[in-house]
Amino acid sequence: MSHPSTYKPGTGIEKWLDKRLPIIRMGYDSFVDFPTPKNLNYWWTFGGILAVCLVIQIITGIILAMHYTPHTSMAFDSVEHIMRDVNYGWLIRYVHSNGASMFFLAVYIHMFRGLYYGSYKEPREMPWILGVVIFLLMMATAFFGYVLVWGQMSFWGATVITNLFGAIPLIGDDIRTLLWGGFSVDNPTLNRFFSLHYLLPFAIFGVVGLHIWAFHIPGNNNPSGVEIKDVKKDTVPFHPYYTVKDGFAIVVFLILFAAFVFFNPNALGHADNYIEANPLVTPPSIVPEWYLLPFYAMLRAITFDIFFIPAKLGGVITMFSSILVLFVLPWLDTSKVRSMRYRPIARMWFILFVIACIALGYLGGKPAEGNYVLFAQIATAYYFAFFLIILPLLGLLETPKPLPKSIAESVLKNKADASAGAQPAPAE
Repeated sequence: MSHPSTYKPGTGIEKWLDKRLPIIRMGYDSFVDFPTPKNLNYWWTFGGILAVCLVIQIITGIILAMHYTPHTSMAFDSVEHIMRDVNYGWLIRYVHSNGASMFFLAVYIHMFRGLYYGSYKEPREMPWILGVVIFLLMMATAFFGYVLVWGQMSFWGATVITNLFGAIPLIGDDIRTLLWGGFSVDNPTLNRFFSLHYLLPFAIFGVVGLHIWAFHIPGNNNPSGVEIKDVKKDTVPFHPYYTVKDGFAIVVFLILFAAFVFFNPNALGHADNYIEANPLVTPPSIVPEWYLLPFYAMLRAITFDIFFIPAKLGGVITMFSSILVLFVLPWLDTSKVRSMRYRPIARMWFILFVIACIALGYLGGKPAEGNYVLFAQIATAYYFAFFLIILPLLGLLETPKPLPKSIAESVLKNKADASAGAQPAPAE
């Protein structure tokens, strides 16, 4: 939330700079003395974790770009050169490839937290919308980067996904040709994807800055979902309280990250991508990376024509609509109560929503046949029903539990409940 600046320049250089470019003041007010709700739990630490993941991806990506050759005849070998001949190239490459998975793991948790605690509701619509933009840019960046390896799954994944644009009426063929740079996935495609993969992380970095700025205006949401009533009672300075808390969570997350990098770096990849791309040999099954599987499942779930819309176009529309619906979520949820802590019925439907998303991720990696398609259709239907039907109706029909009068009251109540639970049972 906006608050009066408490920064006081200590040295002559700081005073000189503060009059001309108050960047130190901005950092101090945003990340040191920023009044933060005192009841934030560890689900709020994933914002800091994501910032660390982004920096890791940018730094390792820049180093990898110095040794990578974006040419169809040399791309696969250049990746092997990085792994075998570049000093610590294996480490940089594994950190970057596993970093994408860690990035998406953290962003999915971050988004589910936002959904559960209503962080998209007024007055925080803009931070949410910018967050969805970041998610879209992440998906595009990850897809472009996956193609650069130029293994079998990279090549055929690029072929399948880019061919989907051809289903769009009127402009589909032009978009596909623009992406390909020709009439098939080939060297111009690889060059385009390399350029975009290198560029988009910096665009993400810029939107992240806007995202942070946007939620610093209304202030953080919190688990109780009530606004700050008294800055002194309801908040604490961001530093040292949340820098320490976030720092601890980041270290724990990096331990998980390191476990994959050092002990099982290929666990999240596909075996076929260690075979050089061959346009004449199609893999038995073509699947994207795990973090894109839910959307791939939605794409393949549409096996029937919808009125005048053919099945292929219907799948493309469904896949993109699953992201676009997030942009209008702040206006779809009609409840005045933010946190699902106080909405028991909504919480039940939300748990089913999480299960549906996990199921879609599982089904996206399975063959598009038999009951797998049926279950994907059911999960896809529930995904859209949650946003378009369930949330709008629950806001009108559900009676939420009483909210605490303030953040301080919710903190004191939680402490009292914890103390009562820790009391020994009375002797008989």
